[in-house]
Amino acid sequence: MARVTVYGAGAMGTAFAIHSSRAGNDTILWASEFDARVLPALQGDRKHPALPEHLPDSLRVMGPDDLAEASANPDYAVMGAHSGGARTLAQIVAADVGEDPVAVSLAKGLEPETGKRMSEVYAEEVGHSRVVAVAGPCLAGELAEGLPSAVVFAGTDRRFAEGARDAFQTAAYRVHVTDDVIGVEYCTVLKNVAAIGLGILDGMAKGSGDLEYRNAKSALFAQAVGEQVRLITALGGTADTVMGLAGLGDTLVTSLGGRNRLYGELLGEGSKPREALDGMVSRGMTVEGVDSARDVGKLTAATGVDVPFHAAVNRIVFEDAEPASILESLT
Repeated sequence: MARVTVYGAGAMGTAFAIHSSRAGNDTILWASEFDARVLPALQGDRKHPALPEHLPDSLRVMGPDDLAEASANPDYAVMGAHSGGARTLAQIVAADVGEDPVAVSLAKGLEPETGKRMSEVYAEEVGHSRVVAVAGPCLAGELAEGLPSAVVFAGTDRRFAEGARDAFQTAAYRVHVTDDVIGVEYCTVLKNVAAIGLGILDGMAKGSGDLEYRNAKSALFAQAVGEQVRLITALGGTADTVMGLAGLGDTLVTSLGGRNRLYGELLGEGSKPREALDGMVSRGMTVEGVDSARDVGKLTAATGVDVPFHAAVNRIVFEDAEPASILESLT
């Protein structure tokens, strides 16, 4: 049994804490001041408003004032912030948690200000490189319900990723281990952009009545994965990673549902990018794919890799290109 503290009580952080507790670990879910909206429900109703499952009796919930107690000697510090808040959370936690725990990153995307990957951010703030990046097709609601999932744990030193696998793997939560941290973390960036683009086709279909774009959506899905292979291998990752759970698998599940696909759907229906984003943010939803689209633009400029589909998403989101122009990227 491992001692686990999950820092950050968003939907995925809470779902992972539920899973960790069910897996037999001594688990604490720590809610920061940014989780003040959901903390009363977590402590009173024993349920996160965005999740279908109640918290197990064995899962302890602590608030901002309990940081020192929550950080008393965990084996694993699971970081549940989104990419934009990862460094802030790490700075808050590092003062109390010390240098011993393995950091497990649930965030997907790059740090907006620096373009650094999450493992780089956490290594800088916690003072060591014992960081495990989690990726793959795993929606928070299904994880909370205990439905079957398969994910990737990536670490530059496989020993720590393998140790994390032993702590968190169950019959319903299967963990594959890799040392391709670069490939895994860049997959988490590109899959969000692909989901926006494929969601645009869903929105266009809704707005057109009887029309559907299943042929085009399938073709663009295949093209998105192909572009991921070219760009991520140019950045130092492997094609095997992209063609596995972290790339193809996560791109598929994100394109079937989730916030980034919904954002794309709103654009396809005719909403302006800023209007759609503001509306979702006002409902408490983070759309990481918007920042990711900008990041992909920077990565392609740096590498010279041609990614027509991802570039089309960038133009629609940031340059007011027509949503239907996504079809022009079919090559």
